[in-house]
Amino acid sequence: MREFDRDSTVDEVLDGMDLSGRVFLVTGSSSGLGEESARGLASRGAYVAMAARDAGSNAEAAQRIRATVPDADLSLHRLNLADLSSVARFAEQAAAVLDRVDVLINNAGVMACPEGRTADGFETQFGTNHLGHFALTVRLIPLLRTAQNPRVVTLSSGGHRISDVDLDDPNFETSPYDAWVAYGRSKSANAHFAAELARRSGEGLLSLSVHPGAIVTRLGRHLTPELTETLMARRRASAARQGGGSGGGMRFKSVEAGAATQVWAATSPDISAHNGGYLADCGPTAPGPGDRGYEPWIDNPATAGRLWELSESLVGLSFSGS
Repeated sequence: MREFDRDSTVDEVLDGMDLSGRVFLVTGSSSGLGEESARGLASRGAYVAMAARDAGSNAEAAQRIRATVPDADLSLHRLNLADLSSVARFAEQAAAVLDRVDVLINNAGVMACPEGRTADGFETQFGTNHLGHFALTVRLIPLLRTAQNPRVVTLSSGGHRISDVDLDDPNFETSPYDAWVAYGRSKSANAHFAAELARRSGEGLLSLSVHPGAIVTRLGRHLTPELTETLMARRRASAARQGGGSGGGMRFKSVEAGAATQVWAATSPDISAHNGGYLADCGPTAPGPGDRGYEPWIDNPATAGRLWELSESLVGLSFSGS
């Protein structure tokens, strides 16, 4: 396996690869990590279906990509993960224009937003980050199964450390809303989902979750000074509990490095041993502190199985692994 680290970039990860003829679908492609992933994949000959909520921003991202990759093979699609009817429409349209999906990158997300509800009544972060991608993946399984060696890469985050999922109150109906707890729950849900998808799919489909690192993108558009300080206080407390003293500060990555792990997960030929795993800094992780560590609660098949069953019930879809 080629060795990379936290500063490796998308172009370094893809160096020497020929992705001609492969079909990638990237959600949240209109900016940030999604746009950079689409650019890098297209630069290696891949066909990239770019799916985003804002059609205008998505078109602008495609223009930026074509400015550096003139022959980029891109298609643009509208997808609002906070609306299950939009997910259903997109999946129908994808089936009409694509004969398969080799790799689905569940990249889109929201972070620390004010309390709200999706079009279907779910708490915004759980509904968008987890349930939207859950429904999308289930609906795209036929296209994924048509491909040889399909993959699903789902963005989680080191923010999963804030909280595990709450299967009894996923929508904050009985507990007071906390923007960071909601984010943590959704990112733990992403990791559980990736692991359970691997278990339920059996051989032939690779499912991975990814912590991209701390990157300045539009994901942070809801942050206020108060929310930022609350997060830093949480990180300092966590570092102290783990023997890190009063540390807990963030080391930020460039967008090019931030997108590298999801692109690595999507393309590396030597990654099948990590099926169901949580990846960071272009490599495997283990329970413990640091960016290449994770909270043991995201490695819990019982919780992941219960979350899967709850998700099927909430979105009204049943998964068939074959």
